[in-house]
Amino acid sequence: MPSVLVRALSERARLPLIDETNIDAFLAPAAGEPDNAVLFFTGDPSQRPEADDVAVVLPHILQAFEGRLRGAVVLRTAADKLKARFNVVVMPSLAVARRDQPVGVLGKIRDWSEYVEKVSAWLAPDAPVMVPSGGPKVEITHAGKEIVR
Repeated sequence: MPSVLVRALSERARLPLIDETNIDAFLAPAAGEPDNAVLFFTGDPSQRPEADDVAVVLPHILQAFEGRLRGAVVLRTAADKLKARFNVVVMPSLAVARRDQPVGVLGKIRDWSEYVEKVSAWLAPDAPVMVPSGGPKVEITHAGKEIVR
């Protein structure tokens, strides 16, 4: 169950609730809609109270990028199934996608300037698509040398 604030966000901003059954339909923009979308992965509000902070910021992000970005809330029941697809590793997160390809993720609450900077870059037509994680990387430092595996 989303928090009261996240539920109010969805209702007031008319953000659709997304799960694994309707994500692809949402990401395929209708005529006149922007190609880019931001997906709000809330996490469990009892464990992640900062989701309410992100819920306050999200309408402002959508307003700042009006006409260039659509928004949706990912249902908690679908988050585990969808987070790997969008490279989400922490909750709450905002994942920005161009059609069905993730271009960036911002976890937790951030400074407003960081949202503007990152989202602006991700909305550029030549912004690179994120590649799925190839699994955990291990960094070892030995005698001042860094070894990445």
